Amino acid sequence: MDTNGLLLRVKVTAADVGDRDGAKQTMHPLKDQLPRMKKVWVDGGYDGQPFAEWALAELGWEIEVAQRPEGSRGFQIVPRRWVVERTFAWICKFRRLSKDYEYLTETSEAFIYAAMIHVMVRRLARKAPT
Repeated sequence: MDTNGLLLRVKVTAADVGDRDGAKQTMHPLKDQLPRMKKVWVDGGYDGQPFAEWALAELGWEIEVAQRPEGSRGFQIVPRRWVVERTFAWICKFRRLSKDYEYLTETSEAFIYAAMIHVMVRRLARKAPT
């Protein structure tokens, strides 16, 4: 997703696919679609030098891990990560996406796209002149 929390691409995978492998499947097709992309913020599940090196070598993108400040305790807003959490909240408002009801991963992806289209159309409708 972009820095506003709008979806760029979705890839739903089986549970046995690791985070970094799924990220590679998601990110690689975006290379040609987003030529100005320079930096990608990720959470701790994507931390690791091999993944960061792959992204830099294959895509030319710098990977930065969004982490809680050192020594922080209790609830803490993590910069950039709240954008992702907010988008998940938008998507989960749709009953069909509240749980994984789908048999095919492609169907789950389609419903996520439909939910984000709904969010964006509602935003446009609020701004439309009367």
